Amino acid sequence: MKLATYKDGTRDGQLVVVSRDLSTAHYATGIATRMQQALDDWGFIAPQLQDLYETLNNGKARHAFPFDPALCMAPLPRAYQRLTGNAYANHAALLGEGEGDLVMHQAASDALMGANDHVVCANENLGADFSAEIAVITGDVPVGASADDALESIRLVMLSNAITLRNVTHNVQSHPAASFSPVAVTLDELGDAWDNGSVHLTVQVAWNGRKVGMCDAGTDMTHHFGQLVAYASKTRALRAGTVVNSGTVSNAGFEKNGKTEWPKGYSCIAEKRAMETALDGKATTEYMKFADTVRIEAKGKDGQSVFGAIEQELASLDA
Repeated sequence: MKLATYKDGTRDGQLVVVSRDLSTAHYATGIATRMQQALDDWGFIAPQLQDLYETLNNGKARHAFPFDPALCMAPLPRAYQRLTGNAYANHAALLGEGEGDLVMHQAASDALMGANDHVVCANENLGADFSAEIAVITGDVPVGASADDALESIRLVMLSNAITLRNVTHNVQSHPAASFSPVAVTLDELGDAWDNGSVHLTVQVAWNGRKVGMCDAGTDMTHHFGQLVAYASKTRALRAGTVVNSGTVSNAGFEKNGKTEWPKGYSCIAEKRAMETALDGKATTEYMKFADTVRIEAKGKDGQSVFGAIEQELASLDA
């Protein structure tokens, strides 16, 4: 099933069930009012949401209405915690961040952004960079969970744009915000695109309307989500509603005429700059400027958008 959270003037919004083709929606009132409520009692509430989802897809939901992504908050507007891993060794190698060993860091989770919210930045000199990522929401995970058990804890999958200010050296300040796709989907919605903790879908990234990335999220995933969640739970339990980001989706290049080429493009500007440095000795692409836009989306085999699109603009504090 597909779930979203509509804005209603509160911090947690209103849980809605969204049709498979993202055309219609239905409030989940009477089953669960908020996403966290559903996650806390998933075994009891999820089957009821699934029934509503099937009714909606069959065109028989009495109070269905047109789905509008612009009204969406993040599917889980605030989370108990958010963790980000480095699931793609190619990204780490390009940016000189190690040899691909699994690393995770704590990230802001108190105010997760919706897919169409502006990314607000103090000035253009901070090096604002988008990052197209996959994210999951877990149920409860016990201390020391195995990778297999951790996979069983995953409830929902989303797209994410994790903004990084590349010119800010203090980690807590350099990661100001993360936004998420309009809808979160259960694993069964992904079909065979979900394989052993990896999402085998092409993540399409467009910057100012120009397509810059077409990276497959599963092909070069070095550490799958079972491993990421298990790593996070090695010394502590995770509560239902924990968000785990993959880190920047990245595909490896290949050698041609003595130089490396990256035919799938890039999912963050820092990778593009690293590619330029490798090829030409210096980076020439600048980071985002005010009024720049980024669009992140993934489509299934049927050509339909799976999660809906993240579409954001970089805005100044005075905008």
